[in-house]
Amino acid sequence: MTPATEFSARAERYRPELVAHCYRILGSIHDAQDVVQETYLRAWRGIDGFEERSSLRRWLYTIATRASLSAAGTRGRRPLPSGLAAPRDDHRVAVGEVDPTVPWLQPAPDGLLGGDPAAVVAGRAGVRLAFVAALQLLPARQRAVLALRDVLGFSTAETADVLDTTGDAVDSALRRARARLADAAPDPDALVEPDDEGLRDLLDRYVDAFARADPAALVGVLRADVELEMPPIPTWFTGRDAVVGFLGSRVLRRAGAWRMEPTRANGQPALVVHRRDGEDRPYGVQVLTVVDGRVGRITSFNDPTLVALFAPAGSRGG
Repeated sequence: MTPATEFSARAERYRPELVAHCYRILGSIHDAQDVVQETYLRAWRGIDGFEERSSLRRWLYTIATRASLSAAGTRGRRPLPSGLAAPRDDHRVAVGEVDPTVPWLQPAPDGLLGGDPAAVVAGRAGVRLAFVAALQLLPARQRAVLALRDVLGFSTAETADVLDTTGDAVDSALRRARARLADAAPDPDALVEPDDEGLRDLLDRYVDAFARADPAALVGVLRADVELEMPPIPTWFTGRDAVVGFLGSRVLRRAGAWRMEPTRANGQPALVVHRRDGEDRPYGVQVLTVVDGRVGRITSFNDPTLVALFAPAGSRGG
């Protein structure tokens, strides 16, 4: 076995968790994949200098984290609409125009994060959309520190080595990051989803309401405090009346206009969305947050380029 072949065999199993790590820092699954590809290229080129004073996994994390911070420095944060402005509770308001200069947060297919041990260590919280969106409130270096320490379980010394800094600097950054995220952490109740049968029934009812263009059918599916955001549209809504009113008046206008396929994103139920207008056209991906058996948040990423990441759509799952 050649050194390159041996390296590939040992290193490739870490790819999904590295993608998850870079995604937490960057907020873009496209950018995360690019950085991880760059990580493997750099590692392969430098394998002769790797003296195994640390594990291969930690060495790869060092390269990936530093590359992510470099990328974050040129690309900035990736918010959701809820991170930029207050919600509206009246669906009749004028919807803000799309701002193409905002680099919005992207969803991440579970299939690309499938080997992420952090999802086991921290439950699904480590990749939940609300958590990744909250990370975007932090400076990039604090994102990296919090991800390494609290999600991946690296020690202070290991984190300092990855970031080429001191333990005191790591502890200080971690304190600031935790304090900033204290009010933005996901609701623990949102991490508990219905069983497979219950989730399947909920998704069936949700998809059927869209297929039949029946906003009234959504009333029994959505929580009273449901929220709807639709990047790249900056306007977002809170409350069932506002959400159902918006969908009924501006989205669910014709039966058969939407086709949805269940998948998974960010450890949550999601739907790949096609618009039917003579032919099926990719439209985007909806990520659903389910709380107490009902949909508590709809994050509709209206970006047709995301659809290819989720194709073929995954099976229903809990």
